[in-house]
Amino acid sequence: MLRELLAAFRSKHPLAEMGANFARMVELTGDSVQEAGSIYFSDSPIDPAGIARIRQRDVEVNALQRTIRRQVVAHLSFETGRGDVPYCLLLVSLVKDVERLGDYAKNLSEVRAIHPGPLPDDPIVKELVDVRNWVGTNYPVLVDVFERADRDRADRLIAEGRTISRSLDALIGKIAAADYDGRSATALAMGTRFYKRIVGHVINVLTGVVQPLHKLDYYDEDQPGEN
Repeated sequence: MLRELLAAFRSKHPLAEMGANFARMVELTGDSVQEAGSIYFSDSPIDPAGIARIRQRDVEVNALQRTIRRQVVAHLSFETGRGDVPYCLLLVSLVKDVERLGDYAKNLSEVRAIHPGPLPDDPIVKELVDVRNWVGTNYPVLVDVFERADRDRADRLIAEGRTISRSLDALIGKIAAADYDGRSATALAMGTRFYKRIVGHVINVLTGVVQPLHKLDYYDEDQPGEN
């Protein structure tokens, strides 16, 4: 079904404009996730301009989500659009996950207000940096995988994301057992949870490549590719 949706995006089909809005959402949230990571891990003073840019992108992403919803409702209101119900449902689900990525990027950037100084230089922070690097490397790949409907690549990234998600759960326990001051422990725990949600929503988008419509978002319950 994804291939048919992508074909509609690339044609003069009414879904094409929705596809352009969706692509813009992905671009904006990708920029925000990258910038939020830079702010969170920075050794420099808080960057109010960077946080403001992330918030402004989030406003634009929210507006695009509402626009796509209106477009879907309008399209399905016409008899000619009734056959596109599955594609529209898929699009609405994917849009929801991309919108949440923008929210978590904003949340991550705001952690610096709690812990304005540098994060500790230790193995726990190194693990979190590795997660940031995975997201930074694979978010641009996400767009390519989605556009090509590349099932093999999506399966591999989902498997990697599952492993990372489990490692982030374990990292919370390591943070709790470490001898951090209150600000550091809070900032690291929040950053870990926000990165887990970012990874989770990236995986949810990837399930649009490998899963049927009724199994979208359930990457943690079924193996990708199961019927």
